[in-house]
Amino acid sequence: MSENIYKEAFKYAMEELHKQYISQERESEFIFNFNVNYVEDTIDTITVSVASLFMKTQVTTKGSLKIIENKLKEITGIDNLKLECIIKNENLYKPEESDNSEIENQTVLNKKKNDEEKSPLIKKELPEITIKNSFDKEYKNYETSISLNTKKKKHPLLQEEYTFESFIPGDNSNFAYNASIAVSKNPGKQYNPILLYGGSGLGKTHLMQAIGNYIYNHNDEKLKICYVSAESFTNEFILSTKEGNTNSFKNKYRNLDVLLLDDIHFLQNKDATQEELFYTFNALHEKHAQMVFTCDRPIREIKYMAERLISRLSNGLCIDLQPPNYETRVAILQKKIEIMGKSLDFEIIEYIAKNVETNVRELEAALNKVFGYADLIGQNPSIDIAKHLLKDILNSNLNDNVTLETIQKVIADNYNITVANLRGKSREKKFVIPRQIAIYISRELTESSYSELGEEFGGKDHSTIMTAYKKISEQIKIDPTLESKIQLLIREIKEYKK
Repeated sequence: MSENIYKEAFKYAMEELHKQYISQERESEFIFNFNVNYVEDTIDTITVSVASLFMKTQVTTKGSLKIIENKLKEITGIDNLKLECIIKNENLYKPEESDNSEIENQTVLNKKKNDEEKSPLIKKELPEITIKNSFDKEYKNYETSISLNTKKKKHPLLQEEYTFESFIPGDNSNFAYNASIAVSKNPGKQYNPILLYGGSGLGKTHLMQAIGNYIYNHNDEKLKICYVSAESFTNEFILSTKEGNTNSFKNKYRNLDVLLLDDIHFLQNKDATQEELFYTFNALHEKHAQMVFTCDRPIREIKYMAERLISRLSNGLCIDLQPPNYETRVAILQKKIEIMGKSLDFEIIEYIAKNVETNVRELEAALNKVFGYADLIGQNPSIDIAKHLLKDILNSNLNDNVTLETIQKVIADNYNITVANLRGKSREKKFVIPRQIAIYISRELTESSYSELGEEFGGKDHSTIMTAYKKISEQIKIDPTLESKIQLLIREIKEYKK
């Protein structure tokens, strides 16, 4: 039975820790890692609750409980005092044991939930999405609450698992995450257009579709929401032109309420499609339709993109997504594991998070490989087995650090020529062969187009680059020694340290 001996001390400890983290400019870390609530206590134990298994793992592995324990020992002077953590569903509070203020707060929340279910108008209001701190007026009680959208119905063009609730924001993506939520709350009114850019697998498409899913679930179903990749948009436009049916294409896209256009870097060098997007943009902007775009780089770094289209896209909110830091990678893995309803030794989670630094997609690939093995043998693997399983995936991640500059440097050094020779136009055999190999490897290890490689190799035409790539591709098939040489070069490039 609860004695409530340490309730006031717990509240005071949480307040002091909160102030401490604020003074260190680490408030967001405190909010995420100290999301616990007082439940009850005995003579030597304080029971606290968290909202989920994920949060229980988080506060345990991050050492948050230990920090709170130490603060409580400092305040009370009792050395054997310890914390016990339970999940919210097992909360030991009984209604009669709760503060009146807590009952009132719950009543308000329940009433709000019922009102939202009854009134379609309230659906347009976004539930509390941002993390909120409040200190009870009388007791200065620390409380954290996070409420996100719940998936209700599936849009035919959107993946239903792409929601704000399943996205784990970190220092690399907080701005993009909060801006996307703001867009979902007021589509067409705030941050329009919004452009999310960054490398592959960083969550751009996830956030874009989360916007679409939220708007679809919290507004009139008659709203026209379209998610489309730039490649599909281009192909559809080409087909409509070929069949003389451009009016149908224009009517489809210019009458949307929400346009979600993925990977617009695909439009470089496609002048006619860019022109059509320009007019589509103007039509949608005039009617205050929400537009969301994604790209793999800053919009002004896309070559052969019409300046007027760049200008339109740049006038909105452009946000860069960076690779997640270690803490965020751990949180992402733990969330994925929770969603899958599985468990995994934290040592393996740490190993994956430390070694997969590039993107979320690679984190998921590593996790799926471990669980695939676990399903086959009927038990979770040891850390040594996990390291062996993930060897290929972790080695492949080195590709993401490869640059054209590195490739050119390694190739030039191996053939005793200069980078200038590689980029030059000399037709001497001692320069041509290394140049073709460098082009081939650049195409294999980077996402650069033929046109981009042409620019990087001395301003050559894309057809020249394509010919060089095809020549090496064909030669590898008949010359095993060349293939071995190229594999050695690739390994050296991946391991190259500037």
